[in-house]
Amino acid sequence: MKATHSGRVLLAALLIACCTSTAGASTVTERTPDAYADPGDLVNIAENRRLNLRCEGDGAPTVILEAGANADSTAWFRVQPLIAARTRVCAYDRAGYGFSDEGPKPRTLDADVADLRALIQAAGVRTPVVLVGHSLGSNIARRYAEEHPGDVAGLVLVDPPEQNLAAFLPAEWKVQDTAMIAQRDQFLDRCEQGAQTGRLAVPPPELQGCLRAAPPWMSERVAASVAAYKQRPAYWRTLRSELTENAAIFGSAVSPKESHGATPVVVLVAGNAVASAPEGIRTGMQAARAATHDAIVASSRQGRMQHVPESSHDMQLDQPQVIADAVVALLPGASVGTEE
Repeated sequence: MKATHSGRVLLAALLIACCTSTAGASTVTERTPDAYADPGDLVNIAENRRLNLRCEGDGAPTVILEAGANADSTAWFRVQPLIAARTRVCAYDRAGYGFSDEGPKPRTLDADVADLRALIQAAGVRTPVVLVGHSLGSNIARRYAEEHPGDVAGLVLVDPPEQNLAAFLPAEWKVQDTAMIAQRDQFLDRCEQGAQTGRLAVPPPELQGCLRAAPPWMSERVAASVAAYKQRPAYWRTLRSELTENAAIFGSAVSPKESHGATPVVVLVAGNAVASAPEGIRTGMQAARAATHDAIVASSRQGRMQHVPESSHDMQLDQPQVIADAVVALLPGASVGTEE
């Protein structure tokens, strides 16, 4: 399926944000534990293919954390221990990221959902689970819940990305969109070639943008581990496929047929997610976000929205307690609360 303009604009923005973001740097004081520099449990989900799973805590239901685009299980280092104090919680690296093996292409939502189900079954995770998805991960969680509703006790969706953005943008941005997507593909080509020739460890000037400086909250050991897997061609093949395949999803409105029945769905909306967007598209992005979030909430008879005014898009870094509280509210014996 050919990507729409809105999908390409958003995915180009996601690439930039995921590769360069330091959101939360001013508020994060903890450093990523050195344990993240090593794999957790490498679970065989297929012949010659393993996914890296990190679990802690005890209790039921198990909570599964699904990271956003171009992210791995380290994204949840602040959230996971907060949830582990109440129940079992697991984060994992999607195929091609972190310590997980590369998966077959293309990396569509359906491919990610199939991997997640295989992981849950192979690891013996008891269902139903609570799925927590950030950004792109919220799309994976929603698709999983649609395809396997009996496996899901609740959804917590952390700042889902806007969909159908083109319908809310000025026409002139479509021209800029074409330039952005071309620049993105050229960037990915250079970096993948650099990885194939082993030049990313000590990159020449034309490749120095491929590996960004580690964020301030990441320990030296973890930063070295992340840099090591991003020097592999598999990472760049995965990233390209993930961005390309999800463009069509982001370019379309939330389907009115999407339904989660009575499964609780909590949408956490970051107040500062588009604060740094160019003025010419900020209003449109805000409108697209509102339409997207309203549609997701409406997909469940127990859907609700919670606004988090002081949060960036990377809510798992700057407002981890909000996410943990939303999860705990879905556990047995807790009340879900009201829309805010």
